Amino acid sequence: MEECKELAEINPVEEEEVEGPRLELEIQTQELPEIKYEYLDHTADVQIHAWGDTLEEAFEQSAMAMFAYMTDINEVDNLGYEEIEANGHDLISLLYHFLDEFLFIFNAEPNFIARKVSITSLDRENFQVRATGYGETFSLQKHSQGTEVKAITYSNMQIHEVEGEAEVFVIIDI
Repeated sequence: MEECKELAEINPVEEEEVEGPRLELEIQTQELPEIKYEYLDHTADVQIHAWGDTLEEAFEQSAMAMFAYMTDINEVDNLGYEEIEANGHDLISLLYHFLDEFLFIFNAEPNFIARKVSITSLDRENFQVRATGYGETFSLQKHSQGTEVKAITYSNMQIHEVEGEAEVFVIIDI
């Protein structure tokens, strides 16, 4: 079984010693950001409503809401990370592909579940996004099983932005 990338791989800390520098690996703990999402009733599916001060934060919150629907996110430790890239032809398709990439790494090896998602770049002109999810490999021995998310849908997908706030609405197929 493939494991997620370990956090120590991305956080080297240099320490001085008499004989020269030594790399000591530091594990970062990721605090959960403020929850800025809710689940709205929808016939046979679930609608995620996520928001933030920026579009990046609203995207991040929508991914964390999806993962939180699949398990108790408080049971997820920050033992590793997975990076995703997604492309679209507009912001709606970019949001769809962004979430679909995270759903894919959950459903396929390494069965990664993120506790926190951080967007590292969002290109609005070319509709590209890069993000890192911090969490661990999902295990039924450790994590409670929530509701299976089968797919992301375009149905009634919305993005709203005004200065200083953004919100997204996404229906997930369960």
